[in-house]
Amino acid sequence: MKDLAIQFGVKMRERRKVLKISQDKLALLTDIDRSYVGRIERGEVNVTLEKVYQIAEVLECDAKDLLP
Repeated sequence: MKDLAIQFGVKMRERRKVLKISQDKLALLTDIDRSYVGRIERGEVNVTLEKVYQIAEVLECDAKDLLP
């Protein structure tokens, strides 16, 4: 299960960097704490589906594009 969280975090970080969005800005736009955004990207937490969809909306992609 941990591997899935890490793979999700990697895809999220890659998409965020393509769009040149900082972790701070992503946190602000998704109403997620900035430190939590970092923990998601490092695969340290399991994110809820609700958060996946919030993140995908801000990153201008489908939620499925972030899933491993």
